[in-house]
Amino acid sequence: MYFAEEPADSKPADDNKDQEAVIVEEVDISVAEWLPESIKPYWDGLLDHPLILAGIIIVIGFVIGKLVQFVFTFVANRLAGKTQSRLDDQLIELLRKPIFTTVFYLTLMLATEALQISESVTQFISRLIFSLLILSWLMAGLRAGSLLLKIIERSKRGPTIIEPRTLPLFDILIKLVLIGAASYSLLLVWGVNLAAWLASAGIIGIAVGFAAKDTLANLFSGIFIIADSPYKIGDYIQLDTGERGQVTHVGLRSTRILTRDDVEVTIPNAVIGNAKILNESGGPSEKSRIRIRVGVAYGTDVDQVCELLVRVAHGHDSVCKDPEPRARMRAFGASSLDFDLLCWIDRPEQRGLISHEMFMDIYKAMKREGIEIPYNKQDLYIKELPTPPQPE
Repeated sequence: MYFAEEPADSKPADDNKDQEAVIVEEVDISVAEWLPESIKPYWDGLLDHPLILAGIIIVIGFVIGKLVQFVFTFVANRLAGKTQSRLDDQLIELLRKPIFTTVFYLTLMLATEALQISESVTQFISRLIFSLLILSWLMAGLRAGSLLLKIIERSKRGPTIIEPRTLPLFDILIKLVLIGAASYSLLLVWGVNLAAWLASAGIIGIAVGFAAKDTLANLFSGIFIIADSPYKIGDYIQLDTGERGQVTHVGLRSTRILTRDDVEVTIPNAVIGNAKILNESGGPSEKSRIRIRVGVAYGTDVDQVCELLVRVAHGHDSVCKDPEPRARMRAFGASSLDFDLLCWIDRPEQRGLISHEMFMDIYKAMKREGIEIPYNKQDLYIKELPTPPQPE
């Protein structure tokens, strides 16, 4: 049985028609041709009883399908028993149905041929069964692809490129490849003219590209952001335009950040891809350093100031003990000696609260120690008081 276009006229066409003719690839899916030579005599003997032959084929196909499914499940479970993850068990359960469906659908195609109905009806039923088989594997492949990525990501032996931040990118790529392959197979099965479709798709693609250039720019920027990973979900970032917040979503079209005012800001990937990004959670650790700038009056014991600042930092529960907090004198100011207290905190979102508490503690400690914090003030010197008028 061939899925091919029948020529309307058996006469040879002229040169112009030959140039315009489109050759459609023939696809042979005649299941009877796949039978072993030892079975073909029994097949030929039962052709006189098509209904009985079709029923026998369906029953045998169901039994063989269940047997193949059992063998696959048994062997796969033995292999999966060596691992601790449940993902491989889910993958085995996912593949059981399409494996049985493949065997059973092939026997249905063989039973259709055994019925000896008209060629057109047999061809249509075979194409329909083959299409259902392709769709069955497509649905299983889409779910299996996501599970495989999770298995590889959790496995220490997997490629380092597959990480939680790149899973959405690879998941989308796998889905696009599977859908494309399934669509191509369905077109071949139904004898669709692929050359004309590809030509039309090229023209439509150009038109869509011009009409949706902003959307495509966001799409490609999203792919580059996911692949390059300048930030990930949960990071605190600040853009050169002033937006600052925690990344809550990284998609192919946009990135969303949640500000400290509990306002979600959606930024197109084409914009954020060309922006200067300050990732406060980046680096080898999520810890972040804060600077508390303090000024003291000239004449103050500088060693006492450094000791007091470090002591205040050690007394705060939210300040990290590793790295150690430290105090540094930075400048001789116009009216003060300027110091910086450098200390580390666990999360960038704690910056505002901890800075507030540190300023309060430092002020109270300096007040107890009698250390003057200078401020702008003016002293007025009167050189000579005017002589009061004498009474007459």
